[in-house]
Parts: sequence; C-alpha cells; structure tokens
Amino acid sequence: MLSNVPISAIRAFEAAARTGSFRDAANELHLTPSAVSHAIRKLEDTLRTVLFERSARSVRLTPAGENLMRHTGAAFDQLRRGLEEVAARGPQLVRVHSAPSFAAQWLAPRLAQFLAANPKLEVRLAASTDYARFSNDDFDIDIVYGPPRAEGVEVIPLPEETVTPLCSPALAKPIRKAADLLDQTLIRSDVKQVQWHQWFTANGLEAPALHGMRFDRSFLAIATAAEGLGVALESTLLAERELASGRLVAPLAGRANEIRYVGHRLIYPRASRQRPAVRAFADWLVAQLAGETAGSSH
Repeated sequence: MLSNVPISAIRAFEAAARTGSFRDAANELHLTPSAVSHAIRKLEDTLRTVLFERSARSVRLTPAGENLMRHTGAAFDQLRRGLEEVAARGPQLVRVHSAPSFAAQWLAPRLAQFLAANPKLEVRLAASTDYARFSNDDFDIDIVYGPPRAEGVEVIPLPEETVTPLCSPALAKPIRKAADLLDQTLIRSDVKQVQWHQWFTANGLEAPALHGMRFDRSFLAIATAAEGLGVALESTLLAERELASGRLVAPLAGRANEIRYVGHRLIYPRASRQRPAVRAFADWLVAQLAGETAGSSH
C-alpha cells in the first residue's frame, strides 16, 4: 500500500495536521488550498479512512488521523534532524527575525561577536513589526516586542529594560527634576508600551498635552533626541551606544522614578530547541543581555 501513497500527499497531510488548516498548509507548501485538499482526499481514498473532520471554518483530525499524525510527525522530525546533521558539515544558518529597534540598536552591532564565537554558524537577520510565522519555515527565532502571539513555542523573557527620559547634553542642562520636563519638547514613540503619561504618573505629576514629533519606531525617537530636537522616553538598553558615546544622557537618573519592564522576548518553535544552531544563538543572546544588565547602573 505504501507504494501507492505519494510522498507529496503525506507532506500535505502532515502540514495540515500540524497547522490545523488546509490554507496554512498550502502557504507552507507553496500550493493552493484546493491542491492540499485534493491530495488529502486521495490519501483518504487510498487508506480507505477519513483523516479529517471538515467544517466550513476549520478541519480537525479524526482518531485515525491522530494515529497517523503520531507516526508521520515523528518521521518528519527524524528526517529534519537527518538533514540538519548532513548540513552541519558546512556552515549552519540561523534565520533570525526581530523587532526593528532591537535589531538596529542592539543586535546588529553585536553580530560580529556572535559570529566570531561561533565560526561554523551564519546569521540571516530580518526586521519588521510583523511576527515571524514559523509554520512556513522562514525563520528559526523571533525576538518580539510585547506579548508573543505564536503557539507551540518556547518563550524566554529577556531581562528588564529601564525606561527614562533621554536627551542631548545641551538640552539636559536645565533639567534637574521631573517637573522641568513640562517645559521641554517631548518626543513620542507611538508603539512603545511605556508612554509619557505613565512616567509622569510614576513621578506624581499630571502629564502635559503632547504636541510635536511622534514616531512609530524607537530607533527614530532615539536618533531625533540625539540630534537635540527634544526629550525621548526610551529604553537605556536600546540607546546604550548613544549613551556610551555621550550623544545622549539621562538627565534625571537618580533624581526621578524610572520604569522597568520586560519589553522583549525570544521565541522559537519547541521542535527547534534541539537544533545546535538555534540553541547557540539563544544562549548567546540571553548571556549577553544578562551580563550587560548586571553590569549596568540602570
């Protein structure tokens, strides 16, 4: 009977069973949903059993489908491991997706350190505000800003970040207390989880009406503040290069209440945790951040 079952039909079944959707399986396999449905229907005809319960909005495995998935899922996992072992003879690629500001401000400047410590690995980095879709196998790791939305993933919260007002040294001179910011141009980051009104509340003040510059990326707010155009409420982790070079300062460090929060999380599919390349990158990232956080005064 096995000779009568094309491997393409088994791939379609495995992808549909794993994702719970003919459409997602089709996207992953670069087919149309109707092609996936047709392949699975032929597989059911060959096996003389029904593998999926179909409804207008979803598909669900039957007991026979669940039984088959236990075997096919294990077989595909073994196949992936075998391919990775063979591929390990050459450079191994780690495909990383990241939130844009983390990628630009923190990760990209440190990739040389990671590659020097792991000469057999290569990194492909992409950055966008969209979440990585692991189901289509485009990425191995995602560094997300805010709560993760993916299912079936390992979630590693990265160390807490300190959010505090940041500005150029010239602009910082008259800023001695929290109330002094009421007379300053305040730069807004629209997608930031910590906003100015929260900072003013934490410091016992009513937030002023905000006008002027606003951005949808932290790295833009940081760059604008470094040019002396206003005060940004940003993470000292993301702005550490500008702080180290003196282009930015934290005028109220030790003089006002700062806000600490977990902004970023590292996620990857649970099935990938045994991959040496994924584990190496995840361990390096967590160790780097833990070391910097421990050594920082903020």
